[in-house]
Amino acid sequence: MRTFESAQQLFAAAGDHIGSSEWHTITQQRIQAFADATDDHQWIHLDAERAATGPFGTTVAHGFLTLSLIPMLVREVYRVEQARMVVNYGLNRVRFPAPLPSGSDVRADVELLNVAEHDGRVQVTSRVTVNIRDAEKPCCVAETLTLVYF
Repeated sequence: MRTFESAQQLFAAAGDHIGSSEWHTITQQRIQAFADATDDHQWIHLDAERAATGPFGTTVAHGFLTLSLIPMLVREVYRVEQARMVVNYGLNRVRFPAPLPSGSDVRADVELLNVAEHDGRVQVTSRVTVNIRDAEKPCCVAETLTLVYF
């Protein structure tokens, strides 16, 4: 866990790979809960028997489930100690280079691409790469925007 005490420390870290989260197992139960929450019940996510003969050989997590893990994973990588508030501002780019099979372990690698003052707050642009343990390709690469209020 990397801790930043000030905006100046964030500015100084621009361009740095700042760390990796812990590994987390993506269970079929979590995939089911996401399907229920989003009303996306496509068979590739939920029907183990059919998915076994499908393109991925097993059920896979929704891309947006993978994306939704990013705030939790990033919280394990760094925090800003003196911030009054930290807000998800959005995304510039998201890609899902590989499927995320049920039962896989994932973690995030975080790189601070840019840190800039923006309307009295600090805007942090990060590249978050969600990797699958022992896989060649990541399951998600996202450029995230975060606003930090001091």
